Amino acid sequence: MVELAPRNAQASSLIGVQPIAIGAVALVLVLFGIGSIALWRAFSGNVPETDRMIAARQLQARTAQVSEALVEKTKGMEATQQESIDQLQEVQDQLLTMRKQFAAQQADAKKLSDQVAALTEQVEGLRQSLASAQANEPAAEPEPRKRSKATRSSNRKRQSQRPRG
Repeated sequence: MVELAPRNAQASSLIGVQPIAIGAVALVLVLFGIGSIALWRAFSGNVPETDRMIAARQLQARTAQVSEALVEKTKGMEATQQESIDQLQEVQDQLLTMRKQFAAQQADAKKLSDQVAALTEQVEGLRQSLASAQANEPAAEPEPRKRSKATRSSNRKRQSQRPRG
């Protein structure tokens, strides 16, 4: 049999010491880094948290300005929309008035048309009665028209001025 324990005992004791040393060196490096960052912030006067707060406040101020601008634009749009609604209502009222006037004109035109038709019927009736009355009367010879003195004298002058031949 072979004895393995004595050789491995030295190697295992070296491995057990190295991780502790590596851990200690890493801890020192981390502490050194944290300390240097703290000193750099303390003496440089440039604190990132303060810059972030300033940037956040500026962003809030810009957001408030944009919100106010949006509110103003919205109010302007509401006013414009209300004006448009008012104008549309006015146009609708005018259209309704025009429709009423048109309907009244149509009613008047129909009434006049009916009156004209009634008058036409009456005139036609009168014509027919006149024609029937004339047909019933005995046909008398028309009497010659009597001329006035002025007409007779003008005819005489014309006859005397004609060349005889």
